[in-house]
Amino acid sequence: MVKDNKPMNNTENDFVFGMHTVTELLHGDRDVNKIFLQQDLNDRNASTIKKAARQRHVQISTVPKSKLDSLSNSGNHQGVVAAVAAYQYATVDDLFAAAEAKEEDPFFIVLDGIEDPHNLGSILRTADASGVHGIIIPERRQVGLTQTVAKTSTGAIEHVPVARVTNISRTIDELKERGVWVFGTDMSGDSLWQTDVTLPLAVVIGNEGKGVSPGVKKHLDGQWTIPMRGHVQSLNASVASALVMYEVYRKRMN
Repeated sequence: MVKDNKPMNNTENDFVFGMHTVTELLHGDRDVNKIFLQQDLNDRNASTIKKAARQRHVQISTVPKSKLDSLSNSGNHQGVVAAVAAYQYATVDDLFAAAEAKEEDPFFIVLDGIEDPHNLGSILRTADASGVHGIIIPERRQVGLTQTVAKTSTGAIEHVPVARVTNISRTIDELKERGVWVFGTDMSGDSLWQTDVTLPLAVVIGNEGKGVSPGVKKHLDGQWTIPMRGHVQSLNASVASALVMYEVYRKRMN
């Protein structure tokens, strides 16, 4: 459990508050981003919420009552507020089902630590346009499905399933076990233009500044690079993913 004094933009989350309501929420299926507990709250109900949150791997933050008053618009929060996803996440099985419904080989985008909501929104928009069957994101160190993402996606968020997973590396291994080839983008990889994309495929797009993390790279089948001839040998994450998605789309349509 951590103390949390950072401001939170209320337009990025939906908030649920009250002991009974939050307890029921944690025992349901809706995605929960974070639990805010009032400082020095140590009664039985608080212990129950802490236990349920930990079982679901939901971060718990201790905050002053004033922050809870702000998050709940001075509602009767009883010392607890939950930040929940504005949009429901899919499962990895849902992504496979989307490909199967179209009678196509799976094509997924895996995002490794994308932090800018505008990038995620743009990626969703291009994914919808290029026939991607779904996007996979990690629970931590990654922007989720917020209202800013939804607005930037111009509606694509309603059509492209997004699965949020606990561990990207483990998920990559599971994809490979199900017959999916997994590649990442990297400056030292093979040329994107010379790759075979006519197979079940997932492509990992890395963080805006750091790229694909070293731990994730160990689980890849290979790496692709986007040929460039300019002086700046890097691209914005949403631009890089768009080039990858349309190259796969172009080759699969030919």
